[in-house]
Amino acid sequence: MKEARGIVSFLHNYPLIKAGPCIPTYKKLTMLNITEGEILLVNKPYQWTSFDVIGSLRGTMKHLLGGKKIKVGHAGTLDPLATGLLIVCTGKATKRIEEFKDFDKEYTGTFFLGATTPSFDMEKEVNETFPIDHITNEMISEAALSLSGDIMQIPPMFSAIKIDGKRAYESARKDVDLGLAARPVNIAAFEITRIELPEVDFRIVCSKGTYIRSLVRDFGLALQSGAYLSALCRTRVGPHLLSNAHEVEALKTIMRTQYQVEA
Repeated sequence: MKEARGIVSFLHNYPLIKAGPCIPTYKKLTMLNITEGEILLVNKPYQWTSFDVIGSLRGTMKHLLGGKKIKVGHAGTLDPLATGLLIVCTGKATKRIEEFKDFDKEYTGTFFLGATTPSFDMEKEVNETFPIDHITNEMISEAALSLSGDIMQIPPMFSAIKIDGKRAYESARKDVDLGLAARPVNIAAFEITRIELPEVDFRIVCSKGTYIRSLVRDFGLALQSGAYLSALCRTRVGPHLLSNAHEVEALKTIMRTQYQVEA
């Protein structure tokens, strides 16, 4: 089987698929060299894990390369219920993963006020409800301001943080509280973009290690109520924009098309 040395993009003619609230625009790719090393900007589909994306792309690449193994990794996990920019590195470019992880991130999404869930998002069912009649636009603005700048944040129990070699979510699923410690993060921007209670839309720019789900928990507490995350989209990682990203199936189609041309 002939090795696919170059994979040319025809994405400027390929229709993009809507995934959650994020719809990237077109960005024509140049020739890809997945064996030497490539950086792919992917719009992660709703309900896919970040490793689902890696497995799907790796499987196609391996098939195109005649079963040859290739390194593929991502530079920063997105929760399954989030969509948006996932940076995928192949080959020698996987050495740059830590570099990308250190970049700041931008997110847009929606908080749902008046209720909480154990996971702080819609992965788990609502476990408690709270009044919201007292909440004003001014209170919402003040809550966002109080959670801006350098803050201490406690990560969610339902997270991939390792404690004594185990993921926190493994203990959370057994109702074991690990008492996760607060850690410093920076919220460079916390903009409220829409208020239609019980929903509040936002745009956030934050440092490495920030959990938006923890922000929504603290946002609800600041309003003397509760809140959970009902939508989340990562729109930027450092200089890399979601508007330049492509759908998983679009990338796979380009790879298969180029391989057939070269074969």
